[in-house]
Amino acid sequence: MDKSMKNKSLIKRSGNKIDRNNSRVITRPHIPSDMLRVSKIIGRVTNLTESKVEELLKDIIENFYGRHKNIKQQLYNHFEKVKEYLPENSSITDARKELIGAYFSMEYSIESAALFNPSIIKHPHQKGVQNGELRFIMSLRATGEGHISCIVFRSGIIKKDGSAIFDTTSEFVKTPDVLLDPTYDNHLFRLKLANMKSWDKTSSQIFEKLPDNFTYGKLKAGINDLYQNIDFDHNDQTIKNINWLANSNYKIKFDEHSKISERVIFPVSENESRGIEDARFVEFHEENGEPIYYATYTAYNNECILPHLLETKDFINFNIITLNGEAVQNKGMALFPRKINGKYVMLSRLDGENNHIMFSEHLHFWNESTIIQEPIMPWEFVQIGNCGSPLETSKGWLVLTHGVGAMRQYSIGAILLDLENPTQVIARLEEPLIIPNEKEREGYVPNVVYSCGSLIHNNILVIPYAMSDISSNIATVKVEKLIARMKVCS
Repeated sequence: MDKSMKNKSLIKRSGNKIDRNNSRVITRPHIPSDMLRVSKIIGRVTNLTESKVEELLKDIIENFYGRHKNIKQQLYNHFEKVKEYLPENSSITDARKELIGAYFSMEYSIESAALFNPSIIKHPHQKGVQNGELRFIMSLRATGEGHISCIVFRSGIIKKDGSAIFDTTSEFVKTPDVLLDPTYDNHLFRLKLANMKSWDKTSSQIFEKLPDNFTYGKLKAGINDLYQNIDFDHNDQTIKNINWLANSNYKIKFDEHSKISERVIFPVSENESRGIEDARFVEFHEENGEPIYYATYTAYNNECILPHLLETKDFINFNIITLNGEAVQNKGMALFPRKINGKYVMLSRLDGENNHIMFSEHLHFWNESTIIQEPIMPWEFVQIGNCGSPLETSKGWLVLTHGVGAMRQYSIGAILLDLENPTQVIARLEEPLIIPNEKEREGYVPNVVYSCGSLIHNNILVIPYAMSDISSNIATVKVEKLIARMKVCS
């Protein structure tokens, strides 16, 4: 039974359970760490007759054609990752290259473990939508073998009454192309190095010779030139940090003809090798009114977490950018959808316990935070945090929160922040809005409801939320009734 009796009448749960699909698979490189083994595998394939190569490749294509788009291209891409281990002066056919690629490939079921922690935003294209309806994009955290997380997408229509109709989910999924030689801004790169306390003689020597905008190749060449200078005492840690920063900031591009549900943002850099967690998307409006979509997320490499920012205008081209500063050292950051008094504003839970707010003149740098909310109700005694970016209403910034109480039960609550001074909490729910019911409490992590972002349509708050870290659902509540139920803070 739902114990949140006071607010039970407010919320309406839908029947739109968003569940995992084991058959949605991507191809991943599967390359042994022992390079001698790599050479041995390649040698075995190169010793095959051409007819045997064609026979084996035909079987592979027939077996996997229905599971992947452009499977031959994907096999070739994986061959490219090991071609340096071919015997010197080798000349081989395209078929043999693709077969070699197959031996260094594997399928990965991106949603086999869970599909949870959703975020929802307005779709950038609303053409053809009926009056009173809204097309949306939903992001979700998908988790597969080894608990590696990635970002997947769904799309659909929100009707006038707040109910959601999902577009058909494609059977195919594919990772994007990674820009191999991205361009970096010299000034911004210097600022990030300084923020990392890595601006010294070594970095100065490298960057003073680079143009205002430089490529990854130019950066590597500059580092190599420094190594060649035996008279210069370089700092190895600084060079390590330069490489780390370059590899953590990159661009990706999806096939523009692919469906949104076919696009998967899978870990690329070493810093996110163990997963991309809990993307909080927001439609941000620049001061000129132009919309751009941002998402904060947590990169994890099995040792530490690293805050990142996704940036896109079309959900085809994405920039991946590191966030820097003392105030972005934990999870759960949520950007406000516009500047306030000329500054970017973001929520966080820097200390893992309280709700913080941050202001910055530069989107990439966050150095100070202020606590705006501490746990005071029993259902949030352990910790509180945000459940996505604030939503602007005439009464204030509406923020969904998560609270952790006894038996590590997660609940979703709400607060209202002042529009012009969002450091001030002006009202809050005393009881949770959503608490796990009997159908929602069983899963990978029991007794958890959690969201990474909601939207308002026709004065209805549409809340996608995860159920016990395994699947997701949607709930709705009328905004005016929700705010009316809040207690004004003194």
